[in-house]
Amino acid sequence: MAPTLLLKPGTSWSDAWQRCRAVAPEAFADDRVRNLWNGRWQDDGRALPATSPIDGSPIAGPPRLDARTAQQAVRASLDQHHAWRHIPLPERRARVSATLDALTEHRELLALLLVWEIGKPWRLAQADVDRAIDGVRWYVDHIERMAEGRTPLTGPVSNIASWNYPMSVLVHAMLVQALAGNAVIAKAPTDGGVACLTLAAALAAREGIPVTLVSGSGGELSEALVRSPEIGCVSFVGGRDTGARIATAVADLGKRHILEQEGLNTWGIWNYTDWAALSAVIPKLFDYGKQRCTAYPRFVVQRSAFDAFLAAYLPAVRSLRTGHPLAVEHPSDPLPELDFGPLINAAKAKELGDQVAEAIDRGAVPVHRGSVADARFLPGQDTSAYLQPVTLLNPPPSSPLHHAEPFGPVDTIVLVDTEAELLAAMNASNGALVATLSTDDPATYERLAPQIRAFKVGRSKPRSRGDRDELFGGFGASWRGAFVGGELLVRAVTDGPDDERLPGNFPEYHLMP
Repeated sequence: MAPTLLLKPGTSWSDAWQRCRAVAPEAFADDRVRNLWNGRWQDDGRALPATSPIDGSPIAGPPRLDARTAQQAVRASLDQHHAWRHIPLPERRARVSATLDALTEHRELLALLLVWEIGKPWRLAQADVDRAIDGVRWYVDHIERMAEGRTPLTGPVSNIASWNYPMSVLVHAMLVQALAGNAVIAKAPTDGGVACLTLAAALAAREGIPVTLVSGSGGELSEALVRSPEIGCVSFVGGRDTGARIATAVADLGKRHILEQEGLNTWGIWNYTDWAALSAVIPKLFDYGKQRCTAYPRFVVQRSAFDAFLAAYLPAVRSLRTGHPLAVEHPSDPLPELDFGPLINAAKAKELGDQVAEAIDRGAVPVHRGSVADARFLPGQDTSAYLQPVTLLNPPPSSPLHHAEPFGPVDTIVLVDTEAELLAAMNASNGALVATLSTDDPATYERLAPQIRAFKVGRSKPRSRGDRDELFGGFGASWRGAFVGGELLVRAVTDGPDDERLPGNFPEYHLMP
């Protein structure tokens, strides 16, 4: 009989909220977060109700601005930009460093907010915070070299990002953009992370970083945050549909842009025998329930090796640990080591569950389906946002799971007989961010890897977005605009020589670093 679990004392949402109120009372009211613009925390916007994906309980929702107020915020950010771009680099470094020290001091509170707002297990929530802090420190140490001969943009950088990595993607980018001499604007994701971002923005604003943080629907705020002439660059992380609309707008305006979009990242298996190594890496591929842009939801497997692949894959996927990220058996127990908790909300769990059921109805073969009985939950808790791991063989072409990234713990397997079929299946989504090819023969890898349309291709190991000096981008429809990472991130948000062509995927050219 499974033990009865309880919420770890001191980790409730009300505990986290009261700690936020104590740390940054200017940003957190009794029952809502505030927007930050024109250098002040504002009680504007219509606060919408929100619930935690962990258990469906109420948490703070985003205070949504209207289009007119968002435009005022953009104009105020331009004023901040004109002042900040003339601040000497040593002073900018000192203020960003002080912000990093403050983020480090409140690391555990930031991580706890991520657990409640977007359902990250404790280990992964802490890693998201740490990657933001450590990554920006690297830029602080190297910014002189990267910024030499370059100037800030003519206007602030507008950041629109998905909810899954508020710290290591969004806050990281904002602080590097500010370090390079730009004022920064961020739209809080609608689906989660607003309290974490509000605390991070409060700590940055106290150090004099020109941060604007606003909430609202993408449709209502896009005119201000994307098309405003005051904006110097648009940085977007999200899905292809929204990204395509933004890409059209910035192309029409000739505006600097960085648009990271989804792609179906694939893992190919061809003439491969090191099954123990593959089995060891499978659980890691399920971190955060594959709710990340560099997840691998598709395995393209040589048909003659399918039995050996399953023998390695199934025990690994059956070992996954899921459940409530803050549930413990005894009050003194450490928080559980989970691979993932809930999806971002119950609607996403239902949508993905329906896609799985529809794919099976149309011919996909269920190879593995996890059981809710194996998950760790509190007695009687709402579990509607949780989806156990699922693996399907040969999803039908009519299914979204055949060609699109599921953004959840659903793997699909496609069997192939020739190298041409392998490449076609690995390139199913017209470009991806990462891919991996597992093969015993180095010559086979060297021959096939350049034909895989992904920005990064690993050999028998997963590739990630990367940190510090590692570059990042995408092929095909997975990326639009300037590539980032290392020196390229600074170049993307500064101006260089008049004839400079930034590495990236632009309407008029594609240039690899």
